[in-house]
Amino acid sequence: MKKLCVVLSFLIVFALGSIAFTHIKLGGIIGKITPGDAAFTVSLVAATDTLKAEISQGVFTFTNLKEGVYSVVVKANAPYKDAIIERVAVKDSATTDLGEIKLQQ
Repeated sequence: MKKLCVVLSFLIVFALGSIAFTHIKLGGIIGKITPGDAAFTVSLVAATDTLKAEISQGVFTFTNLKEGVYSVVVKANAPYKDAIIERVAVKDSATTDLGEIKLQQ
C-alpha cells in the first residue's frame, strides 16, 4: 500500500509539473505597406493596449503576440489616407500575414 501511495504521489507531481511549465506559444503579424514611404506609423490595438512597430521599406512586423484578435492601424503621410484592418486573428505559434496594404490617396 505504501508503494502505491508513493507511485501515485510521483505521478501527480509529474503531471502538475508538466502542466505548470508549459510555455505560452506566441504568434505575430506581418505586412507590407505600398507605396513604401506612404505611412509613418503602424499600431496594433487590442482593447485598451496599443503597440507600435517600425516600418522598414514598407514592411512591418509585430512579434510575441498572445493568441487573440487585434486591429492594425496605419497612419499615412499626406496625400495618402489612413487605413484600419480590423479583426486580425493571431493563433498560437503562427504569424498572420496581412500581405500588401495599398494606401489610397
